[in-house]
This record gives sequence, structure tokens and C-alpha cells, in this order.
Amino acid sequence: MTPALLAEVMEATWPPLRRWQVGPFTLRDGAGGGKRVSAASCDGAFTEEGLAAAEAAMAEPLMLVRAEDSALDACLEARGWRVVDPVVAYAAPVADLKAELPPLAAFPHWPPLEIARAIWAEGGIGPARIAVMERVTGARAALLARSGDRPAGVAFVACHGAEAMLHALEVRPGLRRRGVGATLLHAAANWAADQGATRLSLVVTRQNTAARALYARLGMGIVGQYHYRMK
Repeated sequence: MTPALLAEVMEATWPPLRRWQVGPFTLRDGAGGGKRVSAASCDGAFTEEGLAAAEAAMAEPLMLVRAEDSALDACLEARGWRVVDPVVAYAAPVADLKAELPPLAAFPHWPPLEIARAIWAEGGIGPARIAVMERVTGARAALLARSGDRPAGVAFVACHGAEAMLHALEVRPGLRRRGVGATLLHAAANWAADQGATRLSLVVTRQNTAARALYARLGMGIVGQYHYRMK
């Protein structure tokens, strides 16, 4: 999965409210939907003047810096922008992640049920991020997982062509370490296969070691890394 394709899939399955160009920089208005939909990115060669213009155009300067953006990273460092939330992207073939699940272990639906919204809210995923999901124009679904007949976790999955991406996976604290995260991953793959997708990807902060261990255990491989820099 190339960096360009990863960025394209992220944008399509977790879209900002609007985006516009300032020279080689793409600026985004996430409308409160988090860093992923609010960070600017650089799409080509830039100058100090161009970077200053992009910085001035952002109410809250935030830049997504990919592995190939070493010159930009050094320039932002020199300008006093600090690194926040290093991120790792994982992906695997949908066929490798599919699994037979017990009835009602997890099921896709749209729009999100109130209990799904409540679980997201418990984890800090509120209306602004639900609005991001609602902006997706392709196939999409909320996934609600159960553990012991109790609503236990929720996630969002969407498709962009043959690519599917999982976002906003949240498991209730009291029901963690019971396989709910794996159930949601399998349910996402099952849904993605029904949509004709062949690969499932996701992004996670580097420090979330528990989630990363789960993704590795399920056979997902690292396909990209990036971090943010904040003024």
C-alpha cells in the first residue's frame, strides 16, 4: 500500500468538512472531528514563504508529516512545531481477516444505533466525529459488538473502491480483554468482503501497544507511519 493510496483511502473514508490549497499545501477544516481531518499536508516541493503562508492560513496550525516528508519535518522543527501523536498504519487482505462469528456477536448497520453512539461517546467520540462518518459518500457501516449479551464495542468501517478502512474502534473499559476488538476486526472484514473490498486497513497511535499487538496477532502488517506537528 503506497503512501499516496493510504492518504487517499483515509481522506475518502474519514473526510474533512472542506479542503483547499495554499500553494503545495492542502489545508483542511475538520469541524471538530479530530487531527486526522484537521491537519494540513504537503503535496510537493515547498518554500519557506509557502510554508509561512500555509501557517498563516490555519487557525490552529497542525501538519501531518509522512516518512517521505523529511525536509518538511526539519523545517517545522526549526520553526518550533512539536511532534504529537506518532501514528502507525496497518493493513491485511480482507480474505485473511474474515471469520465465522456467532450470531449477533457483531453486526453492521447504518445509521448508528443509539447504543453505538453512547459507546462512542463514552470513549470521547462525540457528534463531531459522527458527522465525519456521515460525510462519507461510499459504502459505510457502524459495527456493534456484544459480549455476554451486553453491548461491548463499536467501530466504523467504510469503503473506497477495493479498499476498506476501519475507524473509531471503541471497546467499553469493563469489557476489554475479552476478544471484542478481534470480533470487530473480523466483522469489519466480513462486511468489507460483502462490498467487494479486498484489503482492510486502519491507523493507530504508536503508543497504543495493546491495539497494535492485536492487529499484529491477526496478521495485519505495517504499511505506513506518520506523525503530526503542532505549532
